[in-house]
Amino acid sequence: MAIADTDIERLREAVSIADTIQGYVQLRRVGRNWVGLCPFHAEKSGSFNVREETRRYKCFGCGASGDVFKFIQEIEHLDFVGAIEHIAGKAGYQLTYTSGGQSKDRQRSKQLTEIMAQAVEWYHNRLLTNPDARVARDYLRERGLSGDVAREFKLGWAPDDWDALSRDLGVSIDLLRETGLGFINKSGKAQDSFRARVMFPIFRDSGEPVAFGGRVLPGSKDPAKYKNSPETAIYAKSKTLYGLNWAKSEIVTADEVIVCEGYTDVIGFQRSGVKRAVATCGTALTEDHVRLLKRFATKVVLAFDADNAGQGAAERFYEWEQRYKVQVSVAHFPQGKDPGDLANSDPSALAKAVENAQPFLGFRLQRVLDAGSIASPEARSRTAEQAMAVINEHPDTNVRKLYAGQVATHVGIPVADLVRLAERGIRKPTVNISAPANSRRGESAEFVVLALMFSQWKVIANWLSEALFVDEVHRRAFLAVAQAEGNVSRALELADPEAREVLERAAVADIESQAIREAWNLLAAAVRRELAHRVTLTDPEQIRVDRSARLLLENLEVPGMAESSAEQLLGWLNLRVGEHE
Repeated sequence: MAIADTDIERLREAVSIADTIQGYVQLRRVGRNWVGLCPFHAEKSGSFNVREETRRYKCFGCGASGDVFKFIQEIEHLDFVGAIEHIAGKAGYQLTYTSGGQSKDRQRSKQLTEIMAQAVEWYHNRLLTNPDARVARDYLRERGLSGDVAREFKLGWAPDDWDALSRDLGVSIDLLRETGLGFINKSGKAQDSFRARVMFPIFRDSGEPVAFGGRVLPGSKDPAKYKNSPETAIYAKSKTLYGLNWAKSEIVTADEVIVCEGYTDVIGFQRSGVKRAVATCGTALTEDHVRLLKRFATKVVLAFDADNAGQGAAERFYEWEQRYKVQVSVAHFPQGKDPGDLANSDPSALAKAVENAQPFLGFRLQRVLDAGSIASPEARSRTAEQAMAVINEHPDTNVRKLYAGQVATHVGIPVADLVRLAERGIRKPTVNISAPANSRRGESAEFVVLALMFSQWKVIANWLSEALFVDEVHRRAFLAVAQAEGNVSRALELADPEAREVLERAAVADIESQAIREAWNLLAAAVRRELAHRVTLTDPEQIRVDRSARLLLENLEVPGMAESSAEQLLGWLNLRVGEHE
């Protein structure tokens, strides 16, 4: 296959190489050249040069060079023909083909994106004009997403109809299935994939529509709050970021990108004048995402909770920082608020949160220190240990030593002691203090709580449930005490022989602890166990709920917030346990 040579030359002359490259790289004018950081290798000083007069680019660091077609080939991972088609499509230039036209794969991809474009317009027009979309328009109006906002982001409405889209588009069911827009139902008929949902179209950074996210309206009986397009020949979730097509120019200018969790968060930032936000499409942030973003900026601000960013993925974040020379930081928002909410109530708070974003490690460390106690030598040691465990995940020794100094100042442990740990990457500080009372007896946290149920029943009872006990014998002992409402004699009568033996020891145990605090510690351990079983969840709503649980865990150590957090965690845990039954 081939493209007419005259078309290639006319396109080369018509397209500005500097303007094209500035869609991927931040360039500044230096004399007759444009200069920036090379997108093809990691560098701190700009050695990437673009010259409009010659229509060529060259990196004096890695040697990369070529014309506008070569650049698009390399940056978009396309062949020569694909690069020409890409540039022509952006420029609105009609190409002439010779020798058979486009390849089958390219033809198919183009066909699928054209169908998606038709679907975008169909859903959008349905939202704007049809009577059946009134409830959707009312919902969007309440969220501040109607009118110009809906038009700018091409929001749409999928009616509560079996096959309205399939009928109106008039394309084959095979094509509908390939795009994820439809399927064959049990009756052997074409059926729409999205029904009764507000539609958020997802575009490539180059502007072609490739997928949808659909949200049910409040009050819907559909358990799935969001439904997303499946991966297709034109859509890969791990390589696609919602909103990048609108935000990339601002991202390049600011050398900073804000990564959110959802579509409305991105729109919230845009409405508030912060136009460099993108969102992952129902997945965690991946290396492919980071690789994509590095083409546009060196600073990445996470606009969601660090737990959901991935405390467990911290090492990967640090690796990406080193490999791609990016700086990862975290924006902190008021409790219970997300960017979509703040866009309505306090737009300036969004810009302030981004402006005050902390380095990823610093953010995680601050949360540990805020939650930790320094009221006793034992508490100081525990806080130091937890803090060093976070710090020593970082691969850079100097970074670890600097943060270790902050911890030493906070907990009152000699700086030299913690710095030595940071140098060696050891997580647990060696501090000479007396052991806590419970550890001297070798008693488990569950046993301590059982003993306190006898001595402080009215204080501790409301903070306990069966779900807190992982040991089977201790669990049965708890049920006996709970049924007896803390009465020793009655509990011993109700308990089986194994549980009775435990309760006999618990009834005479001399426990000097705060009953509520011991109950909360047991609750925290149970919640962490349950969260560990839920790390593979993919449902956005469940992920959001679990993220809230993680935040509540940290708030258990915050004065004034602990009681409310414990109450909510107990409710969350009981719901999760009920799901298993």
